Amino acid sequence: MSGEKTLLDRIGGWIAGKITAPSSGYEPYTPSDPEILFEVLKPGDILLVEGNQKVSAAIKYLTQSTWSHAALYVGEALPKPEDGSERPRLIEVNLGEGCVAVPLSKYRSFNTRICRAVGLTDGERGQVVDYMTQRLGLAYDMRNIIDMARYLFPVVPVPVRWRRRMIAFGSGDPTRAICSTLIAQAYQAIKYPILPDITKLEACLDDDCETFARNEILHIRHHSLFAPRDFDLSPYFRNVKPTIEHGFDFRKLEWGERKPEGEVEVPPAA
Repeated sequence: MSGEKTLLDRIGGWIAGKITAPSSGYEPYTPSDPEILFEVLKPGDILLVEGNQKVSAAIKYLTQSTWSHAALYVGEALPKPEDGSERPRLIEVNLGEGCVAVPLSKYRSFNTRICRAVGLTDGERGQVVDYMTQRLGLAYDMRNIIDMARYLFPVVPVPVRWRRRMIAFGSGDPTRAICSTLIAQAYQAIKYPILPDITKLEACLDDDCETFARNEILHIRHHSLFAPRDFDLSPYFRNVKPTIEHGFDFRKLEWGERKPEGEVEVPPAA
């Protein structure tokens, strides 16, 4: 029976195909240059992506964000394919596929953003990368159709307070394949904060309790509650802009001539 597909497998495959189909009309305003990304990215960096699939629209709506997907940059951690194709430098988790490695060029025509954890040692970056590489091949449970079916209707109005729970709804594997939770787990493994819940405690410093000290205790949120935009909003991740890091000089820009005020360009006669 292990090689046979059940009815739920077939239904799950059909739903996955529907919601991962590209949406029409997607046009990136600042598409990524893989060569510049390669020069700027460091192992452990998170690449946020504005996806163009139907499921991407649902995730962007539920999180009220530009970003619907996240991948982790692993640098040289994975071998170059024997067929001579491009080395995979990103590890991501996709609906229907599970945990896979892909090249930077996959997102050549997408809007992206780099989020970088601050203050990590090379060893800590290596731990984050190892966490992801060790999970390559993590399967996606195609039978959990309830988790996937909710993305067939991306425009159904959902109260703001429920949207985060809508993403985390369901079992662990499908949730991990939709959201950024595997990357969140990788950073939680080294106890690096993303968007922790903060509890403030008041401690009495003298007998009269006239003076208090406030201590903050950081609670790690459950990994199923993380979404791509959390790395963008986190105060502990720096946004890295490849164009600026690559050496931007506005003086080298070439501008077209500006037309005088009120001048209207007349099209040539037919």
